[in-house]
Amino acid sequence: MKHMRIFSALLAAAVLAGSLTACGGASGSAASSAGESAFSAASQPVQAVEEVAVLLSDDGVTVDGTAAGTDSGAAVYLSNDIIYYEDKETYESGNPYGEGSEDERHTAEEAAAHTVVNITEAGAYRLSGTLSQGQIRVDLGEDAETDPNAVVTLILDGVDVNCTVAPAILFLNVYECDNGWTTDTATSEVDTSAAGANIVLADGSVNTVEGSHVARIYKDNTEEKKLWKQDGAVYSYMSMNVNGSVADTGRLDITADNEGLNSELHLTINGGNINIYAGNDGINTNEDGVSVTTINGGSLHIIAGLGEEGDGIDSNGWLVINGGTVVASANPAADAGLDSDMGSYVNGGTVVALGSTMDWAESDSEQVTMNLQFADYKASDSAIVVTREDGTAVFAYDPSEDEVLGSNTRRYMGAVVSCPEFAVGETYQVYIGGEVTGTDVGGVYDVATIAAYEGGVQQAYTGTDVGRGGFGGMGGGQRPEMPEGEMPEMPEGEVPEGGFGGGMRGERPELPEGEMPQMPEGGFELPEGGMGGGRGQRPEMTEGEMPEGGFEVPEGEVPELTEGGFEMPEGGMMATGEPVSSFYMQDKVNAFSGVADL
Repeated sequence: MKHMRIFSALLAAAVLAGSLTACGGASGSAASSAGESAFSAASQPVQAVEEVAVLLSDDGVTVDGTAAGTDSGAAVYLSNDIIYYEDKETYESGNPYGEGSEDERHTAEEAAAHTVVNITEAGAYRLSGTLSQGQIRVDLGEDAETDPNAVVTLILDGVDVNCTVAPAILFLNVYECDNGWTTDTATSEVDTSAAGANIVLADGSVNTVEGSHVARIYKDNTEEKKLWKQDGAVYSYMSMNVNGSVADTGRLDITADNEGLNSELHLTINGGNINIYAGNDGINTNEDGVSVTTINGGSLHIIAGLGEEGDGIDSNGWLVINGGTVVASANPAADAGLDSDMGSYVNGGTVVALGSTMDWAESDSEQVTMNLQFADYKASDSAIVVTREDGTAVFAYDPSEDEVLGSNTRRYMGAVVSCPEFAVGETYQVYIGGEVTGTDVGGVYDVATIAAYEGGVQQAYTGTDVGRGGFGGMGGGQRPEMPEGEMPEMPEGEVPEGGFGGGMRGERPELPEGEMPQMPEGGFELPEGGMGGGRGQRPEMTEGEMPEGGFEVPEGEVPELTEGGFEMPEGGMMATGEPVSSFYMQDKVNAFSGVADL
């Protein structure tokens, strides 16, 4: 017998579908508003859904109380035809088989030991129970991609699934809500509410998914074209949503020998408590220049790169964080907590991302964010605390209280930190280590409950890093747009105490029209205190002569003049000077370099 339950399936599917075009683009300013709408809808029951109850067991699977069979015509049936990387180098034809390493090969006996629970019809399926060697595979047929009714929701309600040869949960063929995507029209804003692949975490449930992956397998021909490639423990070939339920108390723990949570196109996380332990990337969306990873709510804790490499969250397109809590730690070798090819935007929520390299938040993010580049490695078992000048904590995260990161101490040199309490025009202090007394969830403290903080080491910075080749625009590291034609003339006058350029803190210097000034012999020389003094204020230029000796570019380099203006040294320009312990928020996105113990 089928059951009727009320749950917030798709977390905004019913609410947003009528007001937004599914998977359609939106203007840049709509990023957080759409996400906030989706998140706020998450806590409301939206519809009654007819569910199919699937009870998993190594002794047999039942569907609505009846033993599942092997009839492929049924809505749910069992098989042993799991897709896996075989233990061979070539097909019988002699054509190359694939790109898998020795460690990624599996025997036929190992594969056959896995039970595949096949779901072949649209609907909602409530899964519970244990499958110690198996896979949940959703396949509605090759025509499903263009059928808006080919939608499947998996409600995880106390599931424990383990697969050692392939993903533990696989969406193979369902509706793709963004069928019309192109690299020319792709934007950072998508609405995936109509997506065919959906996971809902039932309230109060604890769900464990441990999965492997399938290395690239070629078709049996000489061109070496891809037949299969499934990188993550939870993998979807189509856009996917992950949602909480009414009270948003469900939990999903993903352990992956390669990547954790993957979609070949878009991924939207609207709720739930998700913990990811990944050998490679924690989350990956992999269509170059198109994919969007959107986080609207929930709590996400990721430790990635438990193997040789791995980013916390890696989007081959955009990454947009509109709400929720995001904690992501990357491989300490050379990876980022947040990584995106087209831009990472922090518009809301609480974010702390740690890595050896960092993909800084974009300058037009909507929430105030700190990009911190440390002078040396920090240990990830030490707290990160940000206070106002009076000592009041506005942000506190202690990895030792985070069950995901706490058991995996590593090091980092870059951190992205953002929270709703940060404000433009405010000055903060940053501390590493120490003891926080208050209430936390996964190491992230509710600052209203912090009764004491002591023992931390105050941090200071010596400059700011322009990052991606920009000049003076570390409100996101963008290169200023120089006017066409002749280069503007720099205003006459002395550089005030504290340096030039507002500490590179994000306010672009306004250059009046005119000729480009002649460079003094030997280049520019920074006044004592470095270029900008790290204080974030734009100097008021006064008439007069240039300082004796002129200005000097750091490390003695004189930038070459090009048709478009200055060509910056590789890696951007670093301001140097005396350590500054006051972290002033000049802009929405603020980057500080040379951060070290005071």
